[in-house]
Order: sequence, then structure tokens, then C-alpha cells
Amino acid sequence: MGFPGTWMTQSESVVYRVVPKCACSTIGQIMYFSDNGTYFDGDIHDATGGMHKWSLDASQPVIERSVRARETYTFTCVRNPYTRILSSFFDKICGIQRNGKRYRGNLVPLLIQKYGIEVGGDDGKGEFDQIASFRRFLLFARDTIRWRRPMEPDIHWSAMAGHVSTLIVNGGRYDNIFWTEKFDQGMQSVLDAIEVKHPVELKKVPRFNESEGHGPKRLHPVEDYFDDLSMHLVYEIYHRDFDLFKYDFENPSNKMPTGEIDLDEVHAKLGD
Repeated sequence: MGFPGTWMTQSESVVYRVVPKCACSTIGQIMYFSDNGTYFDGDIHDATGGMHKWSLDASQPVIERSVRARETYTFTCVRNPYTRILSSFFDKICGIQRNGKRYRGNLVPLLIQKYGIEVGGDDGKGEFDQIASFRRFLLFARDTIRWRRPMEPDIHWSAMAGHVSTLIVNGGRYDNIFWTEKFDQGMQSVLDAIEVKHPVELKKVPRFNESEGHGPKRLHPVEDYFDDLSMHLVYEIYHRDFDLFKYDFENPSNKMPTGEIDLDEVHAKLGD
């Protein structure tokens, strides 16, 4: 199993467990800058040098040694499950990706055929019923996670607890888990705890939001997308995320956390 989705600076100052749709592009670029004094030119997910990634064979023994020894400051970042699944829908399902194509090739045609969703036409710019299509997508997401059909769950909408747990189960431990909704405060707490080659001023960091502009603009408030059935499906998929990371399941319009994350609780509940 190892440590999938784990990145580390080449100086070994900090380890980050990537959670998709939770500011991972921005975090990766900050890590890259802190070591190299410049941002990566392009999408940080495409970088094959300048930082360690578990997906790079040469990085794996370095990351494994560091994480298992628990000698390197380790963190991750999480996001409200309601806004995260909405963002996944507009970016990955409705949007055209960086390569000019639909995400995962035949995924969108399959969703149109089997679940009756609309995505705004071939270019994603046409009008469609966003609320109805999103709710149908939510059924699909639940089917992939609950029954692994019609395909395996995708990393962008599988539960955050699953991503976070892999590092714990394989012998690592988090020093910090912070919220996307309080990003500057959380990221600053990480930077304050580590030594960096190049100081990072968060107020000057560009927002590396790779999904911005991929898909149609969300037309309605978050809460309008979630009726009683949708909320039930969201809780079925993400109940551990709401519980562990202290988000408000009862009120989709409240994206802010309602309490502090208890790291001991996270390690105890995700470490089995």
C-alpha cells in the first residue's frame, strides 16, 4: 500500500497527504516554492522534479523512511463535504479538462446514458438544470462508493477520511489537519512549525485553482442543490468526514467547521 497521494519537500521539511478538491494545487505550489524559491510553471500535479511524490519511484523510499520515522512535520487539509462534492461535479463532470477533453473519457457519456444527467453540451457552456443533474450525479457517486459500480470510486469524490487514513494505517501520524475554509490561518500554522529555505508570504501567493474556469458557473446557493434525499445520500457517503473534521451536516449553507479537529480522535478512528 505504501503512502499514495503523499508529497514531501526535497529538503524533507514537511510531508503533505493530498486530499483532492481541498486546495491541493495551492498547497503543492507553496511547498515547491518553500524549497526552490519559485513556483512550478504549470499544474503542480504534473511536476516530476523539485519535490518528492509517492508516484515517483525514486521518492518512495525517502517518503516511507520519513513518514514511518515520524521525524518530519506532517499535515493535510480538508473541506466541507457539501462544497467539495459540488466542486467535483462542476469541475470533473461538467467541465472541459486542461487537455481539452472530458474527464476520464467515457465517464460523462456513461452518466448521461445511465443517470440522465446534463452537462451543458459538448463545450459545457449550454444551459441545463444544474440542480437536477447534480442530484443525479450524487446517486452515481453513492453507487461507486457503496457498490463500486458502474465503476470504482473516483479520488475526487471518495471520502476524505479514506484519503487521510492511508498515512495513519501505514504507520504515519499527522501533526496538523486544517480546513480549506480557514486556509491562510491553517497554512500559516504549518509554515510556522517548519524550517523553509525560502520564506513564503501567504498574502502574496497566487491562487492556483486549476478547476476554476473548467466548467459552468454555479448558479445557485449551495443549499439549493441538497434536498432531504440528497442530504441523506451525502451523509451515507461522508458521515465520517462530517464527524471527524467537524462540519455541519444539518445545514448545507454553513460551510464553516463547528468545532476543533481532535487529532487523537482522527488517529484512533482511522487507524484500524
